[in-house]
Amino acid sequence: MTNRMADLFRCLSAGVYVIGVADGATRNAFTASSVMQVSFDPLLVALAINPSHASYPILDRGRAFSINVLRSDQKPLAEHFGTHTGSTIDKLSSTPWRAGRSGAPLLLDALAYFDCRLFTEVEAGDHRLVIGGVIDGAVLSPEAQPLLYVATGDLDQSAQLYAKTFNESK
Repeated sequence: MTNRMADLFRCLSAGVYVIGVADGATRNAFTASSVMQVSFDPLLVALAINPSHASYPILDRGRAFSINVLRSDQKPLAEHFGTHTGSTIDKLSSTPWRAGRSGAPLLLDALAYFDCRLFTEVEAGDHRLVIGGVIDGAVLSPEAQPLLYVATGDLDQSAQLYAKTFNESK
């Protein structure tokens, strides 16, 4: 089934990421594509998260997150973190990771990672725009290409979430 609005918004260049969150020993991770750099000095990045998502309370309390950039061959990993529900241990137990400086999970097989502390957040429709200061990061696979959102099709099943019409400005 073709969704005109979904097709349009998938044209925005976006990568696919596994976002790690931490609050002390409580950790979780989920797949996201709404991530971007917002400042050069200080180094700030932003991600969009639905406040009803199971990971949001962990992020809100712990004020720490990581952005793990997936390689083009890691679509199964995007699916694992994007569609499997259950405990944090279940999601992270099958994937090699370590805690970053912030405490958030860093995937050892990712293309790259950004380790962040929450800077601020803003309401943005049905999501919150969470802005984080980058406290550490590295490229782990310099020869690899990133997994692009458009290459995942409707893996995230977001086509059904788009509005059917454009907002009208008055």
